[in-house]
Amino acid sequence: MKKNHVIALEPKARILDRARRYVESVESFLDDGDQAVSLLLKAMKHADPGLKREITFVLGTFAKEQVVWPLYEIMIDSSEDEESRHNASIQLSVIGPFLEDPQALLDRLLKDVESPDPERRLHATFAIGWSGNFQAATALIARLYDSDRRVQQTAVNALCNLRDQKIFDLLIDRLQHGPLEQKSTILYNLWRFDSRGERTKEIYLEYLEHDEPDLRFDAWVCLGRVVEIRDYPEIYRHCLKDSDLRIRELALKRLADEAGANLIHLLQADIEVLLDDSHMKIKKAALELLQRK
Repeated sequence: MKKNHVIALEPKARILDRARRYVESVESFLDDGDQAVSLLLKAMKHADPGLKREITFVLGTFAKEQVVWPLYEIMIDSSEDEESRHNASIQLSVIGPFLEDPQALLDRLLKDVESPDPERRLHATFAIGWSGNFQAATALIARLYDSDRRVQQTAVNALCNLRDQKIFDLLIDRLQHGPLEQKSTILYNLWRFDSRGERTKEIYLEYLEHDEPDLRFDAWVCLGRVVEIRDYPEIYRHCLKDSDLRIRELALKRLADEAGANLIHLLQADIEVLLDDSHMKIKKAALELLQRK
């Protein structure tokens, strides 16, 4: 009995050992081709969550066609841990645009986003949101009103990932009327709609005045994606006076990292006020900035 038990464990140990070598050396994985893919798929059944995550990434990056359905099976398998299911959905969303014929996967995912199981809906909603997958738009819009708030949130992310310019106005409507989590996600994604850059800039500037500090901070973080903030000293002046610590701190950091001496000189009086800030790290950052000019 003992001998048989040891023999049964050895192949598993060897598989996992080779799998670790492949994830540590992509060159070895590429050299061994289909053999490496086959071994990593076997290793997925025995790997701990950390190794499984690395295997999922390698397979999703270099073996797209071969691993679509194994990844899909992990995603829908309720016996898998949530991290593994989520990682599988991420890789499916990455793989989708590169598949020669994604229709079969798309058809499955379109059914899954309407599943009575909220976990299945959640992961399918993420997986279906790949760039250019405009067939998914209607299904994802419906998920904005899902009974599960996590699915709603994921639908916002997925819609943004489509990069469909027609989605922009819908997102602006959700920005005005959706819950806080959705508002934040939308702000973090608007800059990706490059053809609407001017309108996006206007929205970020509007939200710098918002009553909700989290949304002001989100807008401040993302504004740099659509404008050269150093060209807008009044925005800096506004943010240096904000009641939210994070916004003042980011303004000082950006001045330190990106602004020239002229802009710092222009804002000197506003920076000096922060030497009396109630937070020590703001005082320290302001002092260091003034000493540089």
